[in-house]
Amino acid sequence: MLDQPLPDFSLPATTGQTFNLAAQTGNIVVIYFYPKDSTPGCTTEGQNFRDLYPDFLAAGAVVLGISRDSLKSHENFKAKQEFPFELGSDSDEAICNLFGVIKQKMMYGKQVRGIERSTFVLDRHGVLRREWRGLKVAGHVQEVLDFVKTL
Repeated sequence: MLDQPLPDFSLPATTGQTFNLAAQTGNIVVIYFYPKDSTPGCTTEGQNFRDLYPDFLAAGAVVLGISRDSLKSHENFKAKQEFPFELGSDSDEAICNLFGVIKQKMMYGKQVRGIERSTFVLDRHGVLRREWRGLKVAGHVQEVLDFVKTL
């Protein structure tokens, strides 16, 4: 998938939006997948994207967070954390499967199927230029921003 254009996709997003990849031509697109709204790691990651969002905008990038949570859950999470970017609801896992982020994980000693925390950066032509999979939250968003600034 790396250095290849991604197929167009759409998914419902917060504030009544539909995120459409083709409509983002000309922008750098940062898509981050996270396991669940309002959990500690996902909240911290979202807050980091929120705090650096003006820098992403200045670099010509849009940010989209995606999880399997409902739009209602996303709206509450976005409002509570004051995220300036949209959150997409992938309840049928179509976009998760496109990016290959659904994994078997251990949670509290049990095998569960869920989203592996991952981030993808597409250039202004929709070509995937960088991916991070199974990442740790600390320092990650700054690393993504530093990469975006090179495009």
